[in-house]
Amino acid sequence: QVQLVESGGGLVQAGGSLNLSCAASGRTFSRYTVGWFRQALGRERDFVAGISWVLGRIYYADSVKGRFTISRDNAKTAVYLQMNSLKPEDTAVYYCAAQTGASTSFRISEYDYWGQGTQVTVSS
Repeated sequence: QVQLVESGGGLVQAGGSLNLSCAASGRTFSRYTVGWFRQALGRERDFVAGISWVLGRIYYADSVKGRFTISRDNAKTAVYLQMNSLKPEDTAVYYCAAQTGASTSFRISEYDYWGQGTQVTVSS
């Protein structure tokens, strides 16, 4: 069982940065693949970035490549999403999610545990 809590969202101007955190409970968090997803108002929840627990493989959605960086600190049982050069279209509720699979998945259905989300708003 894993519980996830996101933090770090807020209001920022276009071009600014935010660093989201996903704090996890559970001693075996290092063996969970973690993904960040986002859901804009009226839209579906989409994959943003993910990091697997096997080999630490990282994947990004094309829309955030070069701007967002995902990392994890297993000692602190946390995963981070550093977001730079933010755009108004990045505005959404951001969720972290965890699953025991060895590989990062883009599919929401693959993830067993979800946080409550944190709002990111980017003004133009």
